[in-house]
Amino acid sequence: MTAGARGTISAMNRPVRDLSRPTKPSSAVQSRMAEETAARAAAAGPAPALPEDAGVAAELRTELAEVVDSLAPELVALSRDLHAHPEVGHAEHHAVAAVAELLRAHGVSPSVGVYSMDTALRAEIGADAAAERGERQDAGAPQPPASPHVPTMAILAEYDALPGVGHGCGHNVMCANSVGAFLALAELERRRPGVLPGRVILQTTPAEESDTAKEILAQRGMLDGVDAAIQTHAYAHDLADQTWLGVRRMSAVYTGIPSHASSQPFMGRNALDAATLALTGLGLLRQQILPMDRVHAVVDDGGRVANVIPERAELNLMVRSKYPETLKDLVGRVEDLLHGAALMTGTGVEIITDANTNEMPVRSNGPLLQAWVRSQRERGRDPLPAGVVPETIAAGTDFGNVSLRVPGIHPLIKVTDRDDVALHTREMAAAAGSPTGDDAAVDGAYGLAAVALDWLHDAGLRDAVRADFEAAGGAVDVAGFWEE
Repeated sequence: MTAGARGTISAMNRPVRDLSRPTKPSSAVQSRMAEETAARAAAAGPAPALPEDAGVAAELRTELAEVVDSLAPELVALSRDLHAHPEVGHAEHHAVAAVAELLRAHGVSPSVGVYSMDTALRAEIGADAAAERGERQDAGAPQPPASPHVPTMAILAEYDALPGVGHGCGHNVMCANSVGAFLALAELERRRPGVLPGRVILQTTPAEESDTAKEILAQRGMLDGVDAAIQTHAYAHDLADQTWLGVRRMSAVYTGIPSHASSQPFMGRNALDAATLALTGLGLLRQQILPMDRVHAVVDDGGRVANVIPERAELNLMVRSKYPETLKDLVGRVEDLLHGAALMTGTGVEIITDANTNEMPVRSNGPLLQAWVRSQRERGRDPLPAGVVPETIAAGTDFGNVSLRVPGIHPLIKVTDRDDVALHTREMAAAAGSPTGDDAAVDGAYGLAAVALDWLHDAGLRDAVRADFEAAGGAVDVAGFWEE
């Protein structure tokens, strides 16, 4: 049989592909990742947890669990309500109203529209909460001495959804976690006045998906007087810690000279060619960047008609990296690349970045994570330690901007019984509205409340939390990061 004949037979045996449809990604990737995750989990052993003699007393944690379980129907109802009414960033009007209504039903008066953000809500409980805010019944009366600062923990909550996907990031569950934790602590304080030796703040943070709202809120004072901040994230695993990449959002607008694409193309300067070269350059750059770095872009504008040399083209880009310093370096390389595409095509280019710093990498606080792990084991979960789940599936969050200002954690809670369900998919959205999502809504509420109680009741734990934060670099000037 000739080589040509062998080739013909091979082609005849190959399945005919339907070119009207995309190819299906191989499941081998996720299967191998699952195998590697299981092997690493077995080798790593359990994640470290807070010792029994640290944090709040066991009997108070038991009572807290009872309170959370009594709230469970309302927390599940909140999660399901938000799931059924997905709203994109800065349009979470149903969500903020639902949270406010639930708080008021439990005797808590929230403030809505705080920090000049319509769908941001804030509520406070605990020791001297009003005095800490500087509130007085009569502004004209003599003012008493300012109260000394009390330990203050912020519980952050997200509730925005993805366009076309709904709650594919599980923010409905995350919101129920945070609101539930806050209500449980409020009920515990009602039962045992003084059980909160400090303040607890519930702060909703809109538009995590579409904006860097936590950065905006932080610049407007959201973290003033706050000593630590916590919240959860929905996921396909129970995971104490995972890599969250920093993100820089950019636009590159190329300006050329239009001309007739047939009769006088030589008189034009093609903005779309510049964008095409930039995309090609990004593809080539990927070989020379760190494994965890990401660069991705779409064309927002590439011209109107084929017979006119495009005068304008616009790219929308996202640049990601694991560390603040490597993110800054990678952004510089991408900017050089964008300028080079303009030089090659004789076009002009304007690189536009957000006025507010975009998402920074998350810095997780070790002692707070230990408190979280203990709380979840009490609920029958066993969060995996860092390094078990591959970093290649890392995403980004503006909680990073918080974690570089104050100690914080952003642990992940399992909302699905399938390990291969990815964030930002319809499968994740379905899981977030399923019974497994309901269980996560309640278990996460207990977890956040227990972490807050541990921290408030144990000065040694608070010292360890602060020491861990300082050892990792301390507070970062996030707002001025890109100006340095």
